[in-house]
Amino acid sequence: GDYLRCGAIAARSPISQSVIAHAGRGGYVLGVCNGFQVLTETGLLPGALMRNANLKFVCKPVALTVATADSAFTAGYDKGQSITIPVAHHDGNYQIDAATLATLRAEDRIAFTYADNPNGSTADIAGVLSANRRVLGMMPHPERAADQAHGGTDGVAMFRSLAGALVSA
Repeated sequence: GDYLRCGAIAARSPISQSVIAHAGRGGYVLGVCNGFQVLTETGLLPGALMRNANLKFVCKPVALTVATADSAFTAGYDKGQSITIPVAHHDGNYQIDAATLATLRAEDRIAFTYADNPNGSTADIAGVLSANRRVLGMMPHPERAADQAHGGTDGVAMFRSLAGALVSA
């Protein structure tokens, strides 16, 4: 669905209405890559994902900094921890205005930042949280960093901490 505007068509599909309702009930939602695009298009997260600044598809492991450990998604990490998670996108350039950036910073809702920004995202942002911290959108693929044989395990902590939050809920 990137040919119109990344995530725009999917955001209007029937399943998206179920995701919006689930989030509205306080459910956890994780949107990775195209899923992040859909979450911004539905309004569950602020901002928009645009074409990468270099106009090229980027597919490589990238270094991220954990910007907050205060969420079910990031509790398995330490704030400031460096992790390596792969990206694979053409439209991963996260854009927000100055007021939204100030809000995200003030509310500690920036989950991850790029150590070396691969796409031009505002303030090096790689992932953001909703106001209730139960929705996370991120361009990097933590599911692709879950096995040492496939390039590392830095994504595992996210899924373990989320599973722990779900079990204790």
